[in-house]
Amino acid sequence: MTPRLHNKVAVVTGAASGFGASIAERFAQEGARVVVVDLNLEKGQEVASRIGGVACRCDVSSSADIEQLLQFTLAQFGRLDIVVNNAGTTHPNKPAGEVTEAEFDRLYQVNVKSLFHMNRHVTPLFRQQCGGVFVNVASTTGVRPGPGLCWYSASKGAVITASKGLALELAKDQIRVCVINPMIGETPLMEQFMGMPDTPENRQKFLARIPLGRFTQPLDVAHAAVYLASDEAAFLTGVCLDVDGGRNI
Repeated sequence: MTPRLHNKVAVVTGAASGFGASIAERFAQEGARVVVVDLNLEKGQEVASRIGGVACRCDVSSSADIEQLLQFTLAQFGRLDIVVNNAGTTHPNKPAGEVTEAEFDRLYQVNVKSLFHMNRHVTPLFRQQCGGVFVNVASTTGVRPGPGLCWYSASKGAVITASKGLALELAKDQIRVCVINPMIGETPLMEQFMGMPDTPENRQKFLARIPLGRFTQPLDVAHAAVYLASDEAAFLTGVCLDVDGGRNI
């Protein structure tokens, strides 16, 4: 059976750990040639070495870095088929009025402006190739905001709205744009999302909100990303897939 991403070239941002590392690994298992993108080049190289990919250091909030990433990818593989915009950050869980301006600015630079830069640099290439796929990782809080995460939730809501707008605008060029909305997961950002120490007792407070009774695992997100990026989803665009154990019902 032919792997689902056979001979595809994929860029996965924020891929040195968490959801991104799992997405990169699953893409490689499905036949993709993967560029592991992260600010932490050493950790990115560890992931790339494990999956048979290549690593590139990139600050996704920088237009110049995104341009360099594209040129690096083309030099390595000669084309690009899939971009997973997974890199993200948050402010610590706290009242909206206590979030600093620096925290707010960084949040929108990484979570939202990165999509702006990626679209500007990659979409012309996708048009030349007569197709491509963007998979953007947002959050359930972009649909149902949570207390203490106001500005983070707003940034992920912007990701969802921008993705739908791009899906409509780029459909004529056979460029698909889809979104994954994970629930809180066991990643390096978990304690910041919780806004309290990561203890079994505190975890139960969050688990009580999830009908299927567990946190989002990196593989849950990775499986969804493989599907949305594959030709099996060729007629899907503008889709926002909640990977949340029923949280958003």
